[in-house]
Amino acid sequence: MNIELSVITVNFNGLKDTCELIDSITFSNDMEVIVVDNGSREDEATVIEQLYPNVIVIRSNKNLGFAGGNNLGIKAAKGKYLFLINNDTFLDSHFDAKKLTKRLESRPEVAIVCPKIRFSWSNRPIQFAGYTKLSAITLRNRAIGCCEEDDGQYDIPHPTPYAHGAAMLIKREALERVGLMPECYFLYYEELDWSLMFQRAGYEIWYDPTCTVYHKESQTTGQDSPLRTYYITRNRLFFARRNVSYPRRLLTYIYIICVVGVRDFAKHLLHRHASNSKATLKGIAHFIRNRQGKEQ
Repeated sequence: MNIELSVITVNFNGLKDTCELIDSITFSNDMEVIVVDNGSREDEATVIEQLYPNVIVIRSNKNLGFAGGNNLGIKAAKGKYLFLINNDTFLDSHFDAKKLTKRLESRPEVAIVCPKIRFSWSNRPIQFAGYTKLSAITLRNRAIGCCEEDDGQYDIPHPTPYAHGAAMLIKREALERVGLMPECYFLYYEELDWSLMFQRAGYEIWYDPTCTVYHKESQTTGQDSPLRTYYITRNRLFFARRNVSYPRRLLTYIYIICVVGVRDFAKHLLHRHASNSKATLKGIAHFIRNRQGKEQ
């Protein structure tokens, strides 16, 4: 039987979360589930294989980053549609991917569809109901509906300028035309860059609330960790270099380094988070020195 849907998730020292995600998936004969164990300290791939013999597990001895891990799964996938989903999520009990594939097939231009994403904690407020566009100079935007209670106010499907990396269903034929996710970021900003790659190829990205995913959010890196601070700082500049044209790019550099960088450095010092202040400076310095890849 042909594989209709490939579900791909990346595991990095997150065995418990990954198992909870797999347990929330309703398996069928026309789908495959692929877990990429992305350089976990322990051999979590073997544990997952033993617990879930119907899951395809790929072990990478090296942490390839968010894009690299997903790309490894994409290369192994056989499905007509590829559903990339964070391992720190779980599916709504009524989740039906066919509702999302219906949206993908509604028009040839539609290449990516993202479900509604809600936080898993408290009363499960909305995290994502689409994105606003990035502002021209500051590259700021917001997730529509973020932290609002879900009263059905965002239950109408609509185009969105960017996909959300926590959950995105992709049409294979569009992916083969556009190419794999850019791996230069390692962590954060990959899906924004990839979204622009799809748009430049003439494709659309949609938000469709007929399916819901619950997200535990930043279980791997932590919300205020030096690791996150480093990559957010550095990759915002990488994103500008790859996607903003001159002379606007120079204004963006000045804003990110002289306004945001100085502000974040001072804020972390004020809160006695010296490691985060250092991570801010390190992110800027490594961008200037054109360093890419994993930074400890």
